[in-house]
Amino acid sequence: MELVLQSLDDLPFAAKQFIDSLGNRKVVVFNGEMGAGKTTFITAVLKAMGIPDPDGSPTYALVNTYQSLYFGPVYHLDVYRLDSLDEALETGIEELLYSGGYCFIEWGEKIAEILPDDTVEVTISVQDNLYRRISIDD
Repeated sequence: MELVLQSLDDLPFAAKQFIDSLGNRKVVVFNGEMGAGKTTFITAVLKAMGIPDPDGSPTYALVNTYQSLYFGPVYHLDVYRLDSLDEALETGIEELLYSGGYCFIEWGEKIAEILPDDTVEVTISVQDNLYRRISIDD
């Protein structure tokens, strides 16, 4: 599935479509260059899940935890600053991945070895410096 966002105004609709596309899968890795819009899109998804004021990227905190009235526990992880898989394991990330809650992960390639088999991969790319293409690996 692909979504094309011409402007920030497209985010709410795209976020809803994205959530609908997940089915029962709850772990999602977001790929894209720095500045491609990973955090912006995840924030829109969190809002579409009924979380009114998401905290933004958890780059320094590693994980932001939310409780959605409609979707239950939701975790937004940014593992960019992790130096190794061992460090990820020490922080308890694996427990979150298999908790049954939604996990939205930026820079997930750093922890690829411990991701569930049904992890959804999303790639966000900048097109002509004007719009974003969001490719969802079904």
